[in-house]
Amino acid sequence: MTERLSPTASPAPVALPEPCGHVYRRNGRTVVALRDEIDIATAALIAPALDGATSDVSPHVVVDLTEVSFLDCSGLTLLCRARRRALDRDGRFWLVCDCPRILRLLRAGRLHDVFRPVATPDEAFASEGSAGPSGP
Repeated sequence: MTERLSPTASPAPVALPEPCGHVYRRNGRTVVALRDEIDIATAALIAPALDGATSDVSPHVVVDLTEVSFLDCSGLTLLCRARRRALDRDGRFWLVCDCPRILRLLRAGRLHDVFRPVATPDEAFASEGSAGPSGP
């Protein structure tokens, strides 16, 4: 079941500006689906939504980059911060990415093994216990 988060939903989401993507809930997880380019100009627009998604106790967050065409160091910083916030709160964090260019950037930054990205959102949802960097 997929639903867009509304201002009255729990947890209270922080909406993304429409050009950057959207936030929704699916199977008890908050999905932050980003799109287009994530660079220094858009990082400030995206950060509040990621902070909101990772602010609860034991947050389960899926960041979906399948519609992202470019990611710079500002985007990497956002992802690292969101992952750290989720794990620090005894939560889980999944990264969805199938773009060869972004995957190459993660490998070059030695972050591929940290994030352990999956290719589709369905893979993130199918992995209840072992996938994601906070797996047992």
